[in-house]
Amino acid sequence: MKQLKGITWNHSRGFTSIVACAQRFSELNPDVDIVWEKRSLQAFADEPIDQLAKRYDFLIIDHPWTGFAARTEVILPLNDYLSEAYLKDQEINSVGKSHESYSINGKQWALAIDAATPVAASRPDLFEKLNLKFPETFDDLIELSKTGKVAIPGIPQDTLMSFYMVCSTLGEDVCQSKERVISEEIGIKALELLRELGQYIKPENYNFNPIKVYEAMTLTDDYIHSPFAYGYTNYSRQGYARKQLKFHDMVAIDGQKLITTLGGTGLAISADSKHKEIAGKFVEYVGSENTQKGVFFDNGGQPGHRQAWLDKRANDLTDNFFMDTLPALDRAFLRPRYHGHMYFQDRAGAPIREYMINGGDAKKLLNQLNELYIKSLKELL
Repeated sequence: MKQLKGITWNHSRGFTSIVACAQRFSELNPDVDIVWEKRSLQAFADEPIDQLAKRYDFLIIDHPWTGFAARTEVILPLNDYLSEAYLKDQEINSVGKSHESYSINGKQWALAIDAATPVAASRPDLFEKLNLKFPETFDDLIELSKTGKVAIPGIPQDTLMSFYMVCSTLGEDVCQSKERVISEEIGIKALELLRELGQYIKPENYNFNPIKVYEAMTLTDDYIHSPFAYGYTNYSRQGYARKQLKFHDMVAIDGQKLITTLGGTGLAISADSKHKEIAGKFVEYVGSENTQKGVFFDNGGQPGHRQAWLDKRANDLTDNFFMDTLPALDRAFLRPRYHGHMYFQDRAGAPIREYMINGGDAKKLLNQLNELYIKSLKELL
């Protein structure tokens, strides 16, 4: 019996989906047993994958780790275990830049089995009950937020992703220059827009990640709208939560719908695995169109294969979650993946969060972000 272990994150989207795939794979391959463990969403974003790769055969990873993985080779390039034709099919059927997000130096370091970006979510029943207008523009969103019924993920990681989002929407992506994270004009405007919204957001939101946003929206009637949080199809399905959420594309700034920051997860194989060939077979199984549409989706997964997003059955079961949010995935910004970016990502969110809550000097904050960015370019060289 070949025994393998994997590590994922603690939510039905991340855990029950991959456990179900492992169970079915073991039924098809009786000499293989794959056990999955889980960790918090924050640990998923933060914990260095080199430590995990020593303990697990499989890692569910966040794509900003790709540069680190390529440099240190703690995970395996999948090109050595998956056929060129299979990887080409994955590329053609990518949701937005999901497949590309795990590719660096001509190698594929993980398979995008899960696709996500911040999207809008609402409680249509409460919009109707309160006779409130659904927001179409950022100005509409500001007005709606004055009711106290708008929820956002306000922890540092998510406020940084929101900063990237507004910069991209205003016409400039972050981290394109070696001298600064963003131009002063765009950076200050983005910060000021976030502060304008932030002042009307209830304080508890600044301890919310996307899961906590959706739990608050479904467990209570305190919130009717979330303008940008990483989408979770689970909350669009009948019977998962107390109330069902409707997911949408986002509001616009000056006619441009928000360009959010790509998320999702990738399935990677540890370079230390003693069962590399069978691990490759499992990755191939999980990422295949049939598994993504079937076992993976049916057990809470949010597929990374485009045909699953276009699938009528998947959309019928999720109030069109996939079709309605796919445009947002397709235009999403692929955040930086250079080797030292995690240094910046781990430190830049907290001061932006503080500014959203209390305001302050946007130019001074931008200078602080620039200093962190320049240091990150030198980090771990």
